[in-house]
Parts: sequence; structure tokens; C-alpha cells
Amino acid sequence: MTARIVKHHLFWPAAILVALLVLNLPFTPGFFAVHIRGGHLYGSLVSILIFGTPLMLVALGMTLVIATGGIDLSVGAVMAIAGAIACWYINGESDQNSVGGVVVAVALALGACLVLGAWNGLLVARIGVQPIIATLILMVAGRGIAQLITGGFIITVLSKPYAVVGGYAWVVPTGVLIAAAAVAATVGLTRRTALGLLVESVGGNAEASRLAGIRARRIKIMVYVFCALCAGIAGLMNSSNLSDADANNAGLWIELDAILAVVIGGTPLTGGRFSIGGTVLGALILQTLKTTIFTIGIPAQANMVFEAAVVIVVCLIQSPAFRARVIGPFRRTGPPGPAAAPTTVETRVEVPS
Repeated sequence: MTARIVKHHLFWPAAILVALLVLNLPFTPGFFAVHIRGGHLYGSLVSILIFGTPLMLVALGMTLVIATGGIDLSVGAVMAIAGAIACWYINGESDQNSVGGVVVAVALALGACLVLGAWNGLLVARIGVQPIIATLILMVAGRGIAQLITGGFIITVLSKPYAVVGGYAWVVPTGVLIAAAAVAATVGLTRRTALGLLVESVGGNAEASRLAGIRARRIKIMVYVFCALCAGIAGLMNSSNLSDADANNAGLWIELDAILAVVIGGTPLTGGRFSIGGTVLGALILQTLKTTIFTIGIPAQANMVFEAAVVIVVCLIQSPAFRARVIGPFRRTGPPGPAAAPTTVETRVEVPS
């Protein structure tokens, strides 16, 4: 039973997450405490969830893209564009607290994200541009588009309905509810239908999938659209939480964290298979690591070095080959069994008469 649990693909990501959480306890005695203040959940664990949900959403979309053998470097720019469009529209309204205006702003932002995702998908699937190049184009141009929308300034909004997107819905943080719904819907579509097998088959061998009758191009376009949609929702949550749209810093370098979360979760960059649960744990591991850095008092100058060192250790722990090489010499071997009796080969020689 224990061996089966240890061999589960989610065991090591879950164990690493628990270890990082426990590491904070000596430095913050009430780290695991969760309270209700002002009608909202409050605590260190709640903060990890709040700040980790944008990364979780972006990594969720990135998982399916990587499963098809692709990559999306434009998710940070898409986040900036989504926040810029929403804040630009709300800022132009006479009443920023109008629910209808906020709904239109969110719809415009998400609609633009769908178009951007379709653009990436068409470049990759139809025109044949390599995914890293196709999405790098939007990664660079997207920042410029966001700056054009904001006019090069930070747009600040004071809208209570819009603040709910990245704030609280009653007691629970809205972002947690959105992320949970997105994860549940993705798991349902990919593991309860044939969609997941189609995505994995395209990532395993796109040409063979096409010859087998699978519309590989449509699958690729679909996953890039889904990835951009997830990034757009994350951008809305980020701008709502900060009450502004910063085209330069919104979603900056989040594409690297998303790829890292996917890899930590057990999804290979070569494509062909994926793990949604692993991606969720990977995103939580990275966000918990960022919290741990400040909790244990790592100097600001060494933050990135410490984070990189921990990530290397995490990846090594998850590697079966590394564990076999390190633990293998210390494994107890049973007593040698009884020596096998030598076999006798009977040879018959016929003597001619």
C-alpha cells in the first residue's frame, strides 16, 4: 500500500508542498491559522491561495499547450492586455460602479483574449510557425498593444463591482472559486471525455494523429485559445486586485513560472501526456516558496538565487532516475538464496558396430 502511494505521480509534488508549508511554522507560529475578519477569510494559507490563483490559471492553460508539444510565451502579455482593456473601459464610464459597465468591460477583455489565442493557434497549426517563435511575437507586440490601450500610463479604477473579481465573494476569495471552477471544468473535459486522449495523441505524434482521422490542427488552435482565455481571466484578477492596469508590469515573466509549475507537476515538455492535478500542486509550490523566502528572512538580494536552488532540488527529488541513483546503494538486499543445483547434461554417443 505504501509503495503504491509513493509511486503515485502526485506523491512527490504533494510531499514537497507539505514540507514547504511546515518549514514556515517555526518562523510564523500561527501560519496554519485561518480566521474570519470583516466577513472574509484571513490567514497565511488564504494569502497563498489568493496570490497563487493567477499563476494556477495561467499554468492550467499552459498544461494543455505543452501537452500538444507546444509552448506559449505570450501569456504575460495577454494578461496585460486583458487588464488594460477592462480598466480602460471602466475608467471611461461615467459611473465606475455600474455592474453593467463592468460586465461589458470583462466581456470585451475576454473576447480580445480569445482572438489573441486564435492568432497564436493559427500561426502554429495553419501556417506552421514554431510555437516558441509564434508566441514570442505576441509576447513582444502584446506589451506594446497594452501600452497603446493605456496610453503609456497606469490606469487606476475605483469600481466596487470590478474589485470583486480579484477580491472576495462573501467569505471566500473570488479567485479561488474561479480557479476551482476552471480546474474542475478542465478535468471534466479532458478526463471524462475523449478530449484528453486527443490532446495527448496530438502531442505524441501529430502526423500519426492526423492520419488516424484526428483533426490535429483544430486541437492545437483550441488549446491556444483556451490558454489565452485562462491568461485573460488571470489578468482581470490581477488588475482587479490592484485596482489598476500597468501595461509594463502586469504578468511580467509569469510565463516562466507557469512553465515551471507545469514541469514540477509532472508534465513533460515533449508533450504526449499531462497532469492537471500536478500543475495545481506545482503552482502552489511556487507560490508557497515565494512566501517561505520572506518568512524565513532570506535577504532580498538572494531571493532569486534561493528560489532557483530550491527549484533545482525539487526537480531532482521528483526525478526517478536521480532517486534510484541516490537511494539505490542504501537499499537493503535480502539474503542470497540457495545456490541452484548444477544441471547435468547427458550426452549419448553411438559407437558404430
